[in-house]
Amino acid sequence: MDKRSLFIGLHESPGLGWKRIEHLLSWDDNWVHALDFTPADWMERGVGAELALKLTRTLTRSWIEERAGQMEHMGIFAVTIFDPEYPLLMKETVRPPWVMYGIGDINLLAVPSIAIVGTRIPTAYGRKVCTELTESLCRRGLVIVSGLARGIDGRCHEAALQCRGKTVAVLGTAINVAYPPENASLYRMIAEQGLILSEYPMGTPGHPGLFPQRNRIIAGLALGTVVVEADARSGSLITADAALEAGRDVFAVPGPITSPKSRGTLDLIKQGAKMVVEARDILEEYEGLLPNLMEKEEKNRSNNELTDEERRIYHMLEQSICTLDELLMKTEWEFGHLHSVLLSLIMKNAVIQLPGSMYKVI
Repeated sequence: MDKRSLFIGLHESPGLGWKRIEHLLSWDDNWVHALDFTPADWMERGVGAELALKLTRTLTRSWIEERAGQMEHMGIFAVTIFDPEYPLLMKETVRPPWVMYGIGDINLLAVPSIAIVGTRIPTAYGRKVCTELTESLCRRGLVIVSGLARGIDGRCHEAALQCRGKTVAVLGTAINVAYPPENASLYRMIAEQGLILSEYPMGTPGHPGLFPQRNRIIAGLALGTVVVEADARSGSLITADAALEAGRDVFAVPGPITSPKSRGTLDLIKQGAKMVVEARDILEEYEGLLPNLMEKEEKNRSNNELTDEERRIYHMLEQSICTLDELLMKTEWEFGHLHSVLLSLIMKNAVIQLPGSMYKVI
């Protein structure tokens, strides 16, 4: 079994949380032989006796292959922290997910984005501001990231789709579970036109504690986080804190001082968040990046004409210039097959070859 499939299997094994996987990876390189571990091998790596025995029984090749087949049948893909498609901004956060599961357009992980979050019970003012900001940011080619929750989250997803923009919904549930139930149709639309994302594999039991963890992904994917409306104890403030922890920008929309829905945003502004009264207040923070966004959007549209294999190579080269040998090592393809894919990318004006058998995106 290849290393990547085994790693996904480890991530999906009940009892192996983020810290245990970190410890396992840092212990030694023998984790690649985990399918052959005895209970003693697991216990040597800090796993309790009961869980060690369970892992030796359940973590098998057939179980991993069965899970992979179920994911493929449901249209779910996985991106590990070692994959070239894994977002660079997410890697820079304090505790990036080892694996993220997705349904939809994986290309959106490579497009600059802004997170918009807010209260689950917005005022008419909050809904209007959310819609206007979303539409303006989408017109500049930015992807809108939010959490598919009731209220502001759902409204910004809807506004992005309505103006033919792109949006990413980060779930606090298993990747195949639409929550809240009333957003099930919105979940399906985003899966078809945008991207559904979760660090929780199918079958993960629901728990309120998963949602605060999800907020660090919303903030980690984006250049900055905009809080539209939030009361003093809103979960949106957790997302703002996660953005600050990741070294990202935090923006807040002011509201009436008499409105409970404005207390959280007004507090953020007093603490140093940038006040937003129009989209330009956000866009001006990224002037060096934005002139290239529309060009990048055109390139992404042309990338829809690429095959899955061509798109995989394209994403690798988006991260960095690679030699032919590096691409052979990363893909584990035969030379002739890789060469034909590269030649096709060159003919489609997506990639150019540099001296020394090096390749880069155009």
